[in-house]
Amino acid sequence: MRRAPAALLRLLLGALFVWAAAAKLPDMAGFAESVANYRVLPPGWVPLLAAALVGVELVAGAALVAGWWPRAAAAVLALLLLVFAAALSQALLRGIDLSCGCFGGKETASWGAVGRDLALFALTIASLALGPGRLTAPGAGAAP
Repeated sequence: MRRAPAALLRLLLGALFVWAAAAKLPDMAGFAESVANYRVLPPGWVPLLAAALVGVELVAGAALVAGWWPRAAAAVLALLLLVFAAALSQALLRGIDLSCGCFGGKETASWGAVGRDLALFALTIASLALGPGRLTAPGAGAAP
């Protein structure tokens, strides 16, 4: 009975991360600027980390949608969401006024964005607990 809701949750989370990554791709320089504004990395690392973040979001999100190693993909995204929440929190606590860069737009960083990241973290943990559900790729690390 829980296989269909588990698959739906997995698909929705995967699609959300694919969309978030795709929204950043047209303006990677703008996203890198958003990453730099958090003031946690040496400037030389920012472009590489910005590209890596988008790549991880895209690959892990696509893996969830396709059902390829869905638990590993959900675990990676859960960790990423904790990093996002921590980075946002430290910036807000330090009084840094910045765009969060969350979905490729100019959304101002806020405690609401931290709450959203933590809610998405909880959903990725639920996805891990429920398992991949139906519609997984055969032989791709999905439980039967």
